[in-house]
Amino acid sequence: MPISRRKVLIGGAAVVVVAGLPLGAAAGQPKPASALAPQKQFKGEIQMNRVTTKDAVSIFYKDWGTGPAVVFSHGWPLSADAWDAQMLFLGQQGYRVVAHDRRGHGRSEQTWSGNEYDTFADDLAELLEKVDLKDVTLVGHSMGGGEVARYIGRHGNKRVKKAVIIGGIPPVMLKSDKNPGGLAMSVFDGLRAGLVADRSQFYKDVSMPFYGYNKPDAKVSQGVRDSFWRQGMQSSVVASYECITAFSETDFTEDLKKIEVPTLIIHGDADQIVPIADSAELSSRIVKNATLKVIPGAPHGLCTTHADQINALLLDFLKA
Repeated sequence: MPISRRKVLIGGAAVVVVAGLPLGAAAGQPKPASALAPQKQFKGEIQMNRVTTKDAVSIFYKDWGTGPAVVFSHGWPLSADAWDAQMLFLGQQGYRVVAHDRRGHGRSEQTWSGNEYDTFADDLAELLEKVDLKDVTLVGHSMGGGEVARYIGRHGNKRVKKAVIIGGIPPVMLKSDKNPGGLAMSVFDGLRAGLVADRSQFYKDVSMPFYGYNKPDAKVSQGVRDSFWRQGMQSSVVASYECITAFSETDFTEDLKKIEVPTLIIHGDADQIVPIADSAELSSRIVKNATLKVIPGAPHGLCTTHADQINALLLDFLKA
């Protein structure tokens, strides 16, 4: 028998009302098994996939696989999701892969303060200690490369077996008398202005040069751009704003000098965000035991656009 439009509308409204109720509130709807089962507890301050820092900030992390540990630090304004291609690949190769969302980003707590490198490095140290990760290979992309350097600068090489910096910002991005090849303050002021004026559109615009999609022969992936925007919008506007100062003005020269483990530095020679001449080329001369690998034509977001090449370089370095 045909169903009237009125009955459809009434039925649809009922669905909306029920959907808005708390779980189990709808008559005859049992709670799902996951809601009934007790949550698994871990020792110390770890519950599920989070650690709580000394200043009571909740940090989310992914922890997959078994074997030698590889720990990833993401770039700005992204999250651990930016490492999916590497984590899936290395996890399938027999490695334990761990990646956290930096405070103020992704699923970690959004804080008003602490959006600077000493705190980021200390957060990473707490993650390694509380999850008890040893002999790890630290991998950082973009501002995550600075996090790796500052972690070793503040906490030493004890837990670290190897280090990898990909498209990294070290030694320092801002132009000065000591760093004449850096970028002018006006560049970073422009980033701050764009972020404040229209954050959503700003991330969409930044995704073009980030992945080299503004090049005439580029094959643009709207999915990749959408993912960048999604991760950016998950971050807090406070962290995103203050991280511009952190990644542009922090000098990692002394931190790089303290790295004593084998270090792989990877950079694309078409990076429009962090030009290679004032970053990877300098860092590779400062770190005692560094190897520089340049990927021709690769942009800043090379972990996505050139994932196969990055994965191969990582695997070779891990096995060496």
